[in-house]
Amino acid sequence: MKNALDEDAVRNNSASAMDFLPVPQLRALQLGRLRGIVERAYERVPLFRKRLDEARLKPGDLDSLGAISRLPFTVKADLRDTYPFGLFASPMKDIVRLHASSGTTGKPIVVAYTREDIGVWSNVMMRSLISCGLHQGDIIHNAYGYGLFTGGLGMHYGAEALGATVIPVSGGNTERQIMILKDFGVTAISCTPSYFLHLVERASELGLDMKKLPLRAGVFGAEPWTEEMRRHIEACTSLKAYDIYGLSEIVGPGVAIECCCQDGLHIFEDAFYPEIIDPETGEVLPDGAEGELVLTTLCKNAMPMIRYRTRDITSLIAEPCGCGRTIRRMRRISRRSDDMFIIRGVNVFPSQIETALLSARGTLPHYLIVLTREKGLDNMEIQVEVTPEVFGDTIGALEKLKKHLMASLERVLNIRADVRLVAPRTIKRSEGKVKRLVDLRNASK
Repeated sequence: MKNALDEDAVRNNSASAMDFLPVPQLRALQLGRLRGIVERAYERVPLFRKRLDEARLKPGDLDSLGAISRLPFTVKADLRDTYPFGLFASPMKDIVRLHASSGTTGKPIVVAYTREDIGVWSNVMMRSLISCGLHQGDIIHNAYGYGLFTGGLGMHYGAEALGATVIPVSGGNTERQIMILKDFGVTAISCTPSYFLHLVERASELGLDMKKLPLRAGVFGAEPWTEEMRRHIEACTSLKAYDIYGLSEIVGPGVAIECCCQDGLHIFEDAFYPEIIDPETGEVLPDGAEGELVLTTLCKNAMPMIRYRTRDITSLIAEPCGCGRTIRRMRRISRRSDDMFIIRGVNVFPSQIETALLSARGTLPHYLIVLTREKGLDNMEIQVEVTPEVFGDTIGALEKLKKHLMASLERVLNIRADVRLVAPRTIKRSEGKVKRLVDLRNASK
């Protein structure tokens, strides 16, 4: 008779069978689903039909997966221009869920799901958690926000489909979250990496050592984070930190996730077809080349996304993974093309700054980039927290660290940046997506 863990393994292998399909079988499945979803979008979404007609293309022209490059792109502006329901391919009577973005730059992005779409979402999220080594019997502390944001409910449905115990904590009330982590025997947590660092920090202040908790997995996403941040998180706790990727326009969390190898994020290719393009020309690039990630939903009925430009920069890995999954991986999203800012004619990404800062001993993973303009010249100051030991050290030691960081940043960025070392807990913490950049260059005087 099988024991409980054996039964969990059988159940998990069955649930994630799609992740191990022979590649020719996977490609045939993708092509069939692609033809079906393009035909659905053409018949039911006026904007897509108009663009295909302008390109003199018909759904039947898709005779191979490579032919997808002939289809027009979809961009975020399309969702705003057709607000709220203009891209729906299902009647409202079949829509069982609506989500929306925060709408920080105009109207929000509205996305829709049929009951079948919710099933697909739950399935890829379940497979995501399986790839992190989670199973029935785990207790998952879900600190992603519930509501219009897709993070909370997406993770919740996947955990329930897995058979795990879900604690729907959502965001905020940090002291209560720490109490639950301590008292409920939590084995996994899901939230933004920056908020988890805040939890670790506050727990320490309350006298709780996170290393003594049964936590063994953290599923972190919704904001870019670096390998240096992962090392810091794992050093402070007993868990293994996994990167998860998703976006509301495609489904929410669950588009891709790391496995136990932590060597790239497996994309659930039976549901989402990935391409990498040159962000300037739109040309499709081969596996291994870095460029902008483009995604096509292969089985989303309510709101098909055809060749959606994510603005996320990465590359695809075609080589086999040590875990045995045949679905391709993508490199960690280190930056977005629209996160870039320009200072003194140089393109800068916040992830470059984070890597340079966290490579030095004594710094903490809390920093703020402040851009100002004086007499027509741009200035960049980077405020970075240091450990209590370093902050309480001699002025000479602080000055030495400051010079080291400035030199490191100049090597990475090719421009000079001012560095200000600040005491722990000086920089405001976030309970959601962290804000790293304050641009005051156009502020009124």
